[in-house]
Amino acid sequence: MYDLIIIGGGPAALSCALVVGSAEQKEYMKDKKIGIIANQKASDMNAAVLNNLYGVEQGVKGKDFLKDSLKQLDMFKSIEKLNPDTVSSVLDKGEFYEVKTDKDSYQAKNVVLAVGHSKKVKDIEGLDKYVEKHVNTPAAMERFALKNKNLLVDEKGMFVAGVLSGCSSQVSIALGTGADVAVQLLTKWNGGEFDHHHDK
Repeated sequence: MYDLIIIGGGPAALSCALVVGSAEQKEYMKDKKIGIIANQKASDMNAAVLNNLYGVEQGVKGKDFLKDSLKQLDMFKSIEKLNPDTVSSVLDKGEFYEVKTDKDSYQAKNVVLAVGHSKKVKDIEGLDKYVEKHVNTPAAMERFALKNKNLLVDEKGMFVAGVLSGCSSQVSIALGTGADVAVQLLTKWNGGEFDHHHDK
């Protein structure tokens, strides 16, 4: 049983994982089991060139940014990189969520969905009641978001980050939503006492 599974390999998912991982020395994180399913193959970032991202040199290729960000997770022992397969379902099983991929099945108390805003999200079983049209993209584009309140999809522990949350398609904004979800999770695990862990 995982305390958290992050689904996605883009900026929002990786930002969330980095902030959660940076708190691994906290007492309340001692027994937390965290996994990330970071499938980066279909990310729009693979075709991007970054010219306006704070702290990133102009002209960096999106695919290199993704690769380096995923590698950065290696510094945290608390983050387990799971097989980067396509997620087929996220089902609420009462006490936990069951996350199924093409090859594996996982159980998690909390799930973060950050898989982009393409129509593929409609193919993930268990999300249909949350899927809505993305309002911050041109009407001609078939883009989707998950209904949420402050990035929380349901009251139990399903979160959304990145453009799937309905935010604009900007890397800086996606990174912020991932960090926001991480802070909400850290606060939850800290007994409701606000925590936004900063690195040492």
